Amino acid sequence: MTMTDAPKDTPIRRASAPDRGQGGLLDLFGRRPELVSLGLLIGICVIVAAINPAFLQPSSLIDLGRASVVTGLFALGVFAVLAAGGIDVSFTAIAALTMYSITLFVLRLAPETPVWVIIPVAILSGAALGAVNGLLVHGLRVASLIVTIGTQYLFRGILLAFIGTVWLMELPPQMVAFGKASLMDITTANGAVVTLPVYFLIFPAVALITWLIFTRTLMGRAIFASGGNAEVAARLGYDQRLVHVFVFAYAGALAGLAGIIHVCANRMANPFDLVGTEIGVIAAVVLGGARITGGTGSVFGTVVGVLLITVVSNSLVLVGIPSSWQRVVVGAFILLAAAFFVKRRRHLQSHIAK
Repeated sequence: MTMTDAPKDTPIRRASAPDRGQGGLLDLFGRRPELVSLGLLIGICVIVAAINPAFLQPSSLIDLGRASVVTGLFALGVFAVLAAGGIDVSFTAIAALTMYSITLFVLRLAPETPVWVIIPVAILSGAALGAVNGLLVHGLRVASLIVTIGTQYLFRGILLAFIGTVWLMELPPQMVAFGKASLMDITTANGAVVTLPVYFLIFPAVALITWLIFTRTLMGRAIFASGGNAEVAARLGYDQRLVHVFVFAYAGALAGLAGIIHVCANRMANPFDLVGTEIGVIAAVVLGGARITGGTGSVFGTVVGVLLITVVSNSLVLVGIPSSWQRVVVGAFILLAAAFFVKRRRHLQSHIAK
């Protein structure tokens, strides 16, 4: 570079600095979209606590933690499928079929089966049903949404037609004991005892396992690569059949685990339970930064999305808003997330164009 060239470069550098400053916050949110949901979560908690200080009582926080477990397990499985570029709406049917079948089997044929056997059986059963989804998606080359709508009806139909429709109101004592096992007991001002259950630890444990899979294993890289561009991922040597089977089996395994926890926590098995919760779970994952088109997302964002949905679902009553407005609020959040993602994509495209 000559001395006469130097002044020409100087204005360019100075002009680009403000652009980086103005777009810095959007760039940060573009790289970490879960921070938007984290900000929403903190803002909602502050507003609810200001309107009703009872929100911050230990008993209320324990209720939120307890309510997040089943949704969180579902969401971590859905996140794996979304990251690979698919979508799964059959996980609640897998959970219902698994939890009811295993509970009925234990009640009638193996009443002495310990919980440490029941839980792995539920996980393996859910994984097997999820693997069916993966094989069908890969083998039929059909959109995963269509496949899982079909298997959702299939699994629920098998449950209701061949296994049972009667509520099981009396569970095996070992399952009741697992649901009651306590990490911490809090006595409220009115004398009621609120329990933080042992099964709460399963959610953070599974979140850690999922994080390790996506950040420390070849399968995690294969999932994100397949979600970004399946053809390129295949040319790079990633086995698409293995990826499809793994993510759907993983979602099914977590659905089976969530189903057994749901039964033990509620101390009853209802074959009609969990119907209609699919949208809330998928919303939690999307609000956590995962795109429906795949290739993006994080475990941290998924956990934030779960907490956001849980807080909205459980705190509206505390501020005097009818629970019937829950879907309105969640829908508004989804639209806000969609608007943000569109803005983010346009911002990235403008940077690439420059």
